[in-house]
Amino acid sequence: MSNSGLIAAIDIGGTKIAAGAVTDGGEIVAQAESPTAPHAGFASAMERAAVMLRECARAADGEFRGIGVACPSPLDPFTGIIGDVGTLPGWQGGNILAALQHEFGLSVAVENDADSAALAEAAWGQAHSSGRFLYVTVSTGIGAGILIDGKLYRGVDGAHPEIGHHVLDWSGPLCYCGARGCWEVLAAGPAMSAWVREQDPERGHLNAAQICALARTGDDLARRAVEREALYLGLGLANLITLFAPDTIALGGGVMRSADLFMDGIREVIRRIVTQVPAEKTVLTQASLGHGLGLAGAARAWLHRYGG
Repeated sequence: MSNSGLIAAIDIGGTKIAAGAVTDGGEIVAQAESPTAPHAGFASAMERAAVMLRECARAADGEFRGIGVACPSPLDPFTGIIGDVGTLPGWQGGNILAALQHEFGLSVAVENDADSAALAEAAWGQAHSSGRFLYVTVSTGIGAGILIDGKLYRGVDGAHPEIGHHVLDWSGPLCYCGARGCWEVLAAGPAMSAWVREQDPERGHLNAAQICALARTGDDLARRAVEREALYLGLGLANLITLFAPDTIALGGGVMRSADLFMDGIREVIRRIVTQVPAEKTVLTQASLGHGLGLAGAARAWLHRYGG
C-alpha cells in the first residue's frame, strides 16, 4: 500500500547530509546519508539531497507533500538563503528553498537546526511541551531553539538567537565570533579538548567523548575536565533559566551523550545561583529522539509552518 502524504526531510550538517521520509507522527520510514563534502559546493549538495529523497520515496512506497530542511545558521528561514556558515565554506548565498522547489515543485520549510530540533522534541519527545520549552544542543558548538506557547521565538528580521555566544567570562578564550569567554568556547566539545591540551600537551589528541570515557576510569585530569564542563554548562543553563523561566529544557548533542557525568554538577550550579525565578520548577532532561532528531526536526519544521 502506498504511503500518501509523507514529509521529505533533509538534515544538513558539517560532515553529512541525511535525507528521509517521515510520517506526520514523526516516524522515519526511510533514510539515506551522504558526506556533506562542502568543498564540492552548494549545487552538488542539493543534487545529492534530491537523489536521496527520491530513493527514500521509493523505499517508503510513498509520495511527498512537502519538504523540511534543518541547516546550521546564519540562515534566513523564510528565503532559504544561507549566510556565512563556518562548517559550510563557500555556500554563502546558496538558496535551499529555491533549489528544492525547482526540483520537486513542493512547499519547502527551512529552519535553523536547533530550532527544528526544538520543534520535534516538544512535539514528539518524552519532554512533550506546548509551553515555554528550550532545546539546547552541546556538540562541536552550542545552540538552542526556543518555543514560547508552542511557537518558535524569532529575533529581529527572523534571526535565530545565538545562545551559544552569550558571554560568561570576558577574560576567557577568544571565540571565532569575536567575543572572549562565550558559552560555546568554554563548554562545547572542542573546549574540553582545548583545556585538556593546555594542562597536558601530550593529550592534545583527545576529543570530548574520549575525555569522558577516561573520566569513568577515574583518570584525574579527565575528571577535572568533566567538573569544569559541568560548571560552564551549569552557568549557561542558569542564565537561560533566569532569562526565560522555562517549563522544560531538553539537552541534546554529542557531549550530552555523557550527560550522567555532568548533570549533578549542572544542577548544583543552578541551585546555587538561580534565585530570582522558581528554578526548581524547570524540568531539566535529556533529548529523547536520538540519532533521528535531525530528520524528525526537519519534518516537524515543515509541519509547524504548513501542516499544523
